[in-house]
Amino acid sequence: MTTFVDRVELHVAAGNGGHGVASVMREKFKPLGGPDGGNGGRGGDVTLVVDQDVTTLLDYHHHPHRKATNGQPGAGDNRSGKNGQDLVLPVPDGTVVLDRQGNVLADLVGQGTTFVAGQGGRGGLGNAALASARRKAPGFALLGEPGEARDIVLELKTVADIALVGFPSAGKSSLISVLSAAKPKIADYPFTTLVPNLGVVTAGSTVYTIADVPGLIPGASQGKGLGLEFLRHVERCELLVHVLDTATLESDRDPVSDLDMIEAELSQYGGLDDRPRVVVLNKIDVPDGKDLAEMIRPDLEERGYRVFEVSAVAHIGLKELSFALADIVAKARAAKPVQEATRIVIRPKAVDDTGFTVTPEGENFFRVRGEKPERWVNQTDFNNDEAVGYLADRLNRLGVEDALRKAGAHAGDGIAIGHEDNAVVFDWEPLMAAGAEMLGRRGEDHRLEAPRPAAQRRKDRDLERDEADQEYDGFQPF
Repeated sequence: MTTFVDRVELHVAAGNGGHGVASVMREKFKPLGGPDGGNGGRGGDVTLVVDQDVTTLLDYHHHPHRKATNGQPGAGDNRSGKNGQDLVLPVPDGTVVLDRQGNVLADLVGQGTTFVAGQGGRGGLGNAALASARRKAPGFALLGEPGEARDIVLELKTVADIALVGFPSAGKSSLISVLSAAKPKIADYPFTTLVPNLGVVTAGSTVYTIADVPGLIPGASQGKGLGLEFLRHVERCELLVHVLDTATLESDRDPVSDLDMIEAELSQYGGLDDRPRVVVLNKIDVPDGKDLAEMIRPDLEERGYRVFEVSAVAHIGLKELSFALADIVAKARAAKPVQEATRIVIRPKAVDDTGFTVTPEGENFFRVRGEKPERWVNQTDFNNDEAVGYLADRLNRLGVEDALRKAGAHAGDGIAIGHEDNAVVFDWEPLMAAGAEMLGRRGEDHRLEAPRPAAQRRKDRDLERDEADQEYDGFQPF
């Protein structure tokens, strides 16, 4: 059973916002107490955080579905709902976050680096927060926003200064075990190492890390063997060390051809041509290995490689190799530009930016997209006429109706607000009046209903009474 996983698909879902509540204060001797509905709580976020104690994505391989808690709904007496608890997911240093299309969303390097993978939904406002001079006792509240849900891919790229590359059984694991305190599995058969191993080496005042990358054979960049699974672990390394076996028992292999094959795979993988290379000729404790190393060393140096002859088993040449690698790493670190603090850039919204777009789609159909209109639609209770009227007022104040007219929309045309997967579609009535002062009974909006006979009779009586009062006021006695 594997204990190392460096690529997983994770399904994250942030918490939904709690609904606001419509409530009216009811206390003795306070017949007109007014609205007192509280706001809903915010949904919890899903956040990835780099943790140095985590070295694998195995936990997310077994449990790929993660969800934060929802916000609690509000209550009467102006009581707001409790916020949902954020879900913090620890990930290894060097984790890359991608979407399902392969686009990089975040590169998490450094202890404590965070990325919000799922944003929690906002809580809905209660009717106490919606009250105004014109709408003194709203009979509705706003719904909580749904939390963000999406699928992401986590890939682990080892953060190391040096990568050991080479054929299986070339002695990479043995070399890292004697240079550092790492204890990888060592055996005399290919693919003994199935996961990257990290070791920390101290040479003088320089401390650096070495990664043992397993499974490189011809065809690795196309997925043969284990190479494709672990080639990503060399991308962050400053130096590549070719470990060549000078005592191989395979008649069709020799160190120079091994080097050429590995270089070909690295070239096909791409993005590694600018990394410096060092060649380590291993197993010179074997007589034939020593002779072969002395024979091919001039050829390798003519190619521009810096060559070291070592024996991991007999501990020959290890000190020189360790200090030479430390010197290369120190120079590479000194050559890096000083990392400046992240600037906070403020980009004001353009004056003519309405925050939404109106796009014609087919004949007599228009789609409205924008952060505010879509959020307002999600927060509207369409079973409450007054809430729908409030939405119409907000859209009108934002300028959606004017934009629809300019786009050529007419009465009765279909209007969709939101993405086609979850849009709200309705027939547009541009002459619909707007204004909270025109609202009827609580929870209703007569702009959206056919006239009620009883309400019309009341209006007629009120009109007749007003006319009679006017006639009485104009009467002049003798």
